[in-house]
This record gives sequence, structure tokens and C-alpha cells, in this order.
Amino acid sequence: MDTKQSLLSKAGDSVLVLVDIQQRLMAAMPEGVREKMLKQVGILLQAADVMQIPVIVTEQYPQGLGNTEPELLTYTSAIPALEKTCFSCTQLDEFMSYVRSNYRRQIILTGMESHICVLQTALQLHEQGFQVFVVEDAVCSRQSQNQQNAIQRLGQAGVTISNTESVLFEWLGDAKHESFRSLSKLIV
Repeated sequence: MDTKQSLLSKAGDSVLVLVDIQQRLMAAMPEGVREKMLKQVGILLQAADVMQIPVIVTEQYPQGLGNTEPELLTYTSAIPALEKTCFSCTQLDEFMSYVRSNYRRQIILTGMESHICVLQTALQLHEQGFQVFVVEDAVCSRQSQNQQNAIQRLGQAGVTISNTESVLFEWLGDAKHESFRSLSKLIV
């Protein structure tokens, strides 16, 4: 890997990760927040599908928290969800094997909760030398102050805090991109 990392996310170097966006956990999120997050994650999933960006889906203790929001699975042909009980996805061997097998160094993180599983995953991936982008409008926590604290901590640690539109247009790179017209319509 080049020692100098791009400040922009690149489609050819990205892996999109959905951390624990599960039915029962989603029901605990504030109204309005969950709908916004689902919309943003849906946009990124559709773009990842069109641009052939690998997607990893995790589920924290699905027996208790349910499975991934079915709406999101309609946007992608993602691999089956990886079940976990650890808070950081990096503690799951299958997760790290999949990340490494793609030979991509940029991890685009979405999911729940910002201050627990997203935070721990982002910090540990960053420690391992990955370039981590946390998509601020595609993550959430039950309490806004916990999310704000997580975003602040992540930024201070060197994790890139981004948003759905920035990631989408960085992946496209140019209005001449063959998918520009179809994908730019996702942003309303």
C-alpha cells in the first residue's frame, strides 16, 4: 500500500460495511433518525451494487436483536450477514478475512450504534492501518449526545468523518462516469 493515503474515498479501494442495522435495534432509535439513516444507507448500498463495491453486513446477537432491516437487503446482493457477539467487528475472524481478501484499504462504515460497535470497529481498523470513513448521516445511536461524542472521538483519532453525498460523489469522481446520471438521482 502507498504510504500516502488519499483524502477521498475511491470506489476501487472501498469496502462498504453495514454494522448491526437490525430490526429490534432499529426500533429503539429515535423516530426520524432511523428513517434518515435507512435512506442514506440505502443510497450507499445501491451505489455499491452498481459500482461493484464489496459489502459486508454484520448482526449483533440476531437471536435477541433480530436480523438486518429487510428494506436494506432489497438494494444489494450482499453476502449473508456475519453474526457476532463482540462489539468490534475486527474481533470476528470472518469479518477480517473478508476485509483482507478484497485487497482494499478504505473501509466505509455505516450502522449502529455509533458510540459502541461503529466506534470500536472504526478505531481498531484505523489502528490496523486501514483508512476508515465513518458516514455521519448513515450511523446512529439511541441518544444524540452519544453519537456526537463518538463522532468527535473518531475525528480526533484520525478517522475520516464523511457523509453519504460526499462518499457517493467521491466514488463517482467525475460527471462523465457511466453511472453518474443514475446514481446522482438517488440524492434528492
